[in-house]
Amino acid sequence: MDPLDRHICSHAYEQRQEHHGAVAPPLYQTSIFSFPDLESFSRAQLDERQHFIYSRGLNPTVKLLEDKLAALERGEACKAFASGMGAIAATLFSLLGQGDHVLRINQTYGPAVELLDQMARYGVSHDGISGHQDIGAHLRPETRLIYIESPSSLRMELADLEAIARIARQHGILTLIDNTWATPLFQKPITHGIDLVVHSLSKYIGGHSDVVGGAVIGNAEVIDRLFANGHQLLGAALSPHSASLILRGLRTLPVRMAEHLRHGQAIAAFLDAHPQVAAVYHPSLAQGPAAEWAARQLKGHSGLLSFALHDPSYPRVERFINALQLMRIGVSWGGYESLALSPLRPDGSGQPLIRLAIGLEDIDEIIADLERGFTALDH
Repeated sequence: MDPLDRHICSHAYEQRQEHHGAVAPPLYQTSIFSFPDLESFSRAQLDERQHFIYSRGLNPTVKLLEDKLAALERGEACKAFASGMGAIAATLFSLLGQGDHVLRINQTYGPAVELLDQMARYGVSHDGISGHQDIGAHLRPETRLIYIESPSSLRMELADLEAIARIARQHGILTLIDNTWATPLFQKPITHGIDLVVHSLSKYIGGHSDVVGGAVIGNAEVIDRLFANGHQLLGAALSPHSASLILRGLRTLPVRMAEHLRHGQAIAAFLDAHPQVAAVYHPSLAQGPAAEWAARQLKGHSGLLSFALHDPSYPRVERFINALQLMRIGVSWGGYESLALSPLRPDGSGQPLIRLAIGLEDIDEIIADLERGFTALDH
């Protein structure tokens, strides 16, 4: 783990001398900020993106979180939002216009695809390809954004970030990546040439399954555009209280991610060797070009993975998941608890996979719980 990242998570930007030496940063739970005179207020209003006026715009607690996230991703600036979808929506609405095209690489977060479908009403089109396909062959003259998930959050697909960034720069196209799976500790896409990084802060960064938030990181000029057009006007502002919970999560992020790394690799290896498993999807098991991308881009692996059973019918997937006792059935991931879920539906539609979010419980207990699921397949 990079010592600089540990310092950023624990101490950077906190200005404790200004807060009576408080170890935990103060929570500015306020909607408005007052001024000593009308002239001061009028000057501040000239640039609301630089002054504390109303917490829909800037708030000291939220700004501390933004400063830390920008530093962790090695970006110039960050804007935090009330949810990951708030961050994605603000980015798409701020950067795209009528006639523009978005090229998606790897399986994109479902609600983001639904939003892009809705944006067809405004003349925005999109389509998707695998990270293994020829990017250049799928660009259009009207392509304005390449939207990447690497690793993605179902099959953990990878993409060559440096190659994509190089092609995008040649064509004057912006690049955006969802980096939630890896966190800034295990992957820093901006250092590989990617323009913008989006996170669901509800996942590993928050880490306790008690807060919802999102963020976008990039260069100052683009983030300022997002602030003016997507954050202020769409109104998905992160609350100060939520920001304080996410700051708390950052303090333990390096320790938690080290444990998620250990647990995720152990479970991936366990499943890969199990006779009832047909395939395991985790970057630690990547082969071919994807293995080279993982080695170059990832400094570690999180605990989100998926696998396929032999004969992955819905009744068998249901039997496996319902037999689990430690793992809970639920959406999301990145918290302290282990979760299991499947996109497969009773009518047979959806992908026949079981997705596991490996938490921080004892690794032997997690394996024993998975064995319960496999034992249930034989009955």
